[in-house]
Amino acid sequence: MFEEIDKLIAAIAQGEEPVWAQSLTEFVEKKRQFLLRDRKSQAYLQLLENIPDNLKLEADLDRDWVSIGKAGELPADQDQKIQHALFGLRPWRKGPFKILGTEVDTEWVSYLKWNRLKEQIAPLQGRRILDVGSSSGYYLFRMLAADPKLVVGLEPYQTFYFQYCLLQKLLKQPCCYTLPGKFEELPEMTGCFDTLFHMGVLYHVRSPLDTLTRIRRTLRRGGELVLETLVIPGEEQVALTPSDRYAKMNNVFFLPTVNGLANWLARAGFTKIRCIDVTRTTSEEQRKTPWIQTESLADFLDPQDALKTIEGYPAPRRALMLAEVK
Repeated sequence: MFEEIDKLIAAIAQGEEPVWAQSLTEFVEKKRQFLLRDRKSQAYLQLLENIPDNLKLEADLDRDWVSIGKAGELPADQDQKIQHALFGLRPWRKGPFKILGTEVDTEWVSYLKWNRLKEQIAPLQGRRILDVGSSSGYYLFRMLAADPKLVVGLEPYQTFYFQYCLLQKLLKQPCCYTLPGKFEELPEMTGCFDTLFHMGVLYHVRSPLDTLTRIRRTLRRGGELVLETLVIPGEEQVALTPSDRYAKMNNVFFLPTVNGLANWLARAGFTKIRCIDVTRTTSEEQRKTPWIQTESLADFLDPQDALKTIEGYPAPRRALMLAEVK
C-alpha cells in the first residue's frame, strides 16, 4: 500500500517540476506514520494484507457499475478474504461496484453525477488530475477510461482511503494514486494539475474563498475546476450559514445561491464560470443500503415536507460549476 505513495512521488518527480515531489515527501511521511500507529488503520491494514498481491483481475471502468473480476474466478479462500474486507470496510458511500460477482450497492449512486458532468468537462486525455475528497476512488477509476496522464485522489477519512487501497490492490491501475489527507494539508503545488475535481467538499470548508484561491493556484493556466457543492434557491448573491446542523451534519458552514457561488469563483480569480447543472438530491441518488450502517437522506429530511431538511432549511440541492484559470 505504502509503495503506491512512493510511486506517486516518483511519477510527479518525472515532470518538469521535481520540486513538487520534494514538497510531498514530508507530507507523505507524516501520514504514513499516523496510519501505522492508528488502531483503526491497523485493523484495515490487516484486512488488506490478507489478500494476495499477485491477483490479476480484468476490470471494466467505463460503465456505471465499476466491475472487477467475475464470480467464481478465484479460489474460495481468496474470495472469502476479499468478501471479508469488503464488509469490514463499511460504510461504502460512493460507487457502485461489482467485485467478483458481489454487488457493492453504495449509499450514493455516483454514476448519476458522473453522467451529468462527463460530456461537459474538458477532455481528460493526457491530463494531470486531482480529485479532492475522492472517497473509495469511484470517480478516479471512471476517469481512467479517458486515458489521463496522472490521477491523484485526496481522502482524509481512513475508512474511505482503505476502500480505495483495497480496490486498487485488485485493479492495479497505473498512473492512479490516492493520498490520505485533506487539500488544506497538501503542500503548495503551484500549477501542477490540469483538472481539479472538488465535489461534495466546499460546504465543509470554513473559508471557501481561501480554498478556491488555493485551488486556482494548484491548477495551471487554462486548467479547469469541476466544482460541485450544496446550494440554496434564489437569485441574490448570498449564502446560508446554518446555526447548528444542516441535514444532521454539524460541519456545514456556507451554502450559497448559484449566483453567490459564481461570485466566489470570480473573486478567487477564475474565469469562464458556468453552471452546468442544479439537481435536488432524492432517494434515487442517495439512500440507505445494506452496505452502510448509518442513516441516509430520508433520515435528514422533514418527514412532513421533503423540500426541507429536518432542521427546516431548504432540502439538499447540488450545483455543478465549471471554471477556468486565467
